[in-house]
Amino acid sequence: YHLAMARATRHVERPRAVPEPARILLRVPAELHRTLAAQAAHEQTSVNELCVQRLSGPDLPFLPRRDVAALLARARAVAGPHLQGVLVHGSFARGEARAASDVDVLVVIDRALALTRALYRHWDGETLSWAGRTVDAHFAHAPAANTRPSSVWCEAATEALVLFDATGDVSQALVTARAAIAQGHLVRKIVHGQPYWTVAA
Repeated sequence: YHLAMARATRHVERPRAVPEPARILLRVPAELHRTLAAQAAHEQTSVNELCVQRLSGPDLPFLPRRDVAALLARARAVAGPHLQGVLVHGSFARGEARAASDVDVLVVIDRALALTRALYRHWDGETLSWAGRTVDAHFAHAPAANTRPSSVWCEAATEALVLFDATGDVSQALVTARAAIAQGHLVRKIVHGQPYWTVAA
């Protein structure tokens, strides 16, 4: 009996002890500490937790997680099941935003939902901010297959950050646009200070 019990207990998984969190002492400049403290307060977390989040994943320092969650929630509320993707583009994505710059967002919806003013009215029903900046949303359909990407998609292909892609179609559209640009089929021009993309001559 005792021998049988001894053999059986060899195969019983004993609960593993939860390792104690490792400690690290890191000295940072006072200005950086103030920046981290302000960001932690904005995200309603501790400086320690904020640092753990930043060190444990590919999160970028200018992508506050609370703001990303709020943005995606708003996009889902407006587009519902038609939401295909959400991208951040413009000066904020390029790291060139000025004090008065908005955060430009491209909300991609499927073609079953028409691009109407009602979408914008729904979006504007409540002010949405990102790191203290107003979010300016633009709605678009993904490019149809075998069609030339529009200027909006060419701009997005060169600078946008993809926050959400329901099926992978948004990322594929960006890849297609990048390929057309890289192969020299599309070129960027400026008219009255505004960029546009056209077929290379």
